[in-house]
Amino acid sequence: MTDYPTNSASVTPDIRGESGAFSAKLAAFAADIKISHTIFALPFALLSTVLAARGLPHPGQLLLIVACMVTARTVAMAANRLLDARLDAMNPRTRSRAIPSGRLSRSFYVAALAGCGITFAAACAGFLLFDNRWPLLLCIPVLLFLLAYPLLKRFTRLCHYYLGAALGLAPVCAWIAIKGSLAIEPVIMGGAVLLWTAGFDIIYACQDYASDLQTGTFSIPARLGIGPALLVARLTHAGSAGLLLALGWSSPALSHVYFIGVGIAIALLIVEHALVRPHDLSKVGLAFFTINGVISLLLGVLGIADVLIP
Repeated sequence: MTDYPTNSASVTPDIRGESGAFSAKLAAFAADIKISHTIFALPFALLSTVLAARGLPHPGQLLLIVACMVTARTVAMAANRLLDARLDAMNPRTRSRAIPSGRLSRSFYVAALAGCGITFAAACAGFLLFDNRWPLLLCIPVLLFLLAYPLLKRFTRLCHYYLGAALGLAPVCAWIAIKGSLAIEPVIMGGAVLLWTAGFDIIYACQDYASDLQTGTFSIPARLGIGPALLVARLTHAGSAGLLLALGWSSPALSHVYFIGVGIAIALLIVEHALVRPHDLSKVGLAFFTINGVISLLLGVLGIADVLIP
């Protein structure tokens, strides 16, 4: 006769163990795709949202935009880790990532990508409640655009600018989600985000100069060398600064508070470039993560305050 457990406590450890293991996988996934880096584009999307609404939008619209931002970026990063797993395994800097190290399986990433893609589409469909069908109509093209980024480094050194365009979609799409149309302000902001992202991605790619040469991966540092690549990054960021100023001039809702933010952001970009030198890349992490995170938060917070506070 088979004995069945009669004490529920006897099965609790297994259930908790499975739950704990799944939670550990989610934590590893979030760390691997750098979920915290959503902060780079999210403040610009929120600023665009407030500019489009000329104030605070409906809370439901705001929640849908945040959901779209988080899930869209997760889809893009999951695809990046999946498609780049072989390259990551050959790069000393990235071989400890979740898939090359064996901490997470490819199937886990596929499931996460599919789940976030479906959630993104559902969030886009949510704007139908606000009589706006454009987010739903554009959700598939946007996802395809984001999914294509990892492929660009296989054949063009403009991949940094494509990544910038992917992040630059954030303010453009947020504006469309609120207004159902387009205007010059989100286009200028999208261009500024494009150049800002491309500039710091070029700096970041300098770390992989030797690996990119070895694997044949396309990047501006691999093509030009680290010194010239840093010069390209400076010029790219100069273009971004110009567009940030142009945004303030083009939007009647932005005034001195926003321009103070732009001034500080330009100063931080100068510091960022002073920290990174061709023969000393030890401060790339500080330049890439910390300073750029501060720039996005600063511009987002001060820009939103400029719109909301008379």
